[in-house]
Amino acid sequence: MRDSLQNKEIILAGGTGGLGAATASLLAEERPRLFLSYLSNRERAEKLIPIATILQADLRSGRDRKRLLDAAPHLHALVVFTGSPARLPDPVEAMQLSYETNYVGPILLAREAAGRMRDASTPGSIVLISTMQAAALFPGSTAYAGPKAALLHAARILAKECRGPSNIRVNVICPGVNQAGMAEASIAAGKYDRYIEEGQIPRFGRAIDVARAVRFFLQPDNYVTGQVLTVDGGLTL
Repeated sequence: MRDSLQNKEIILAGGTGGLGAATASLLAEERPRLFLSYLSNRERAEKLIPIATILQADLRSGRDRKRLLDAAPHLHALVVFTGSPARLPDPVEAMQLSYETNYVGPILLAREAAGRMRDASTPGSIVLISTMQAAALFPGSTAYAGPKAALLHAARILAKECRGPSNIRVNVICPGVNQAGMAEASIAAGKYDRYIEEGQIPRFGRAIDVARAVRFFLQPDNYVTGQVLTVDGGLTL
């Protein structure tokens, strides 16, 4: 697989956080043209300038989505890391925020990217990041997991629409309890220690675990589409 992504244009939406940064670093070894977007943490994003073009974008904005896609006119792959834990005291506001950031923005960007790939007759890959909470039932996760489950289902619909001669593959990764990203603070607080103490998982996930799964789906001659890969150490079993 070495060098097979060289010079290919790849967008990592929300790619400056823990999971995205690890993925960017892994992919950069093969010298693609990386485009990373961030929502508000510019200081963190600027640390990745040596390996990628950095753009600010809110995926809820059609204008921002267009600007992000315009930056990569020969797009080969899109990976969408953006999301929000939607931890708000008002359940209505939490659900609305989660719906917009965890479902609407990501799936619209994915569909718009697929349309551009199709118009350009460019085979490519789209990877959406969901969560283990979309693949299994966890009490108290309605606001977050509901839209993430919708994202998973909509991604598979898009995969079916894009299969065949267009050769645009759409897949989903569902991370488990990972030391990078939204679960990082909860791990530090000991919230998930019982999973290891009870022997459900051998360790907490690492960002590189997700990055390797992304790299698998981005392989140009990959034969996998419409699938969900849960990277959780077996927790949801």
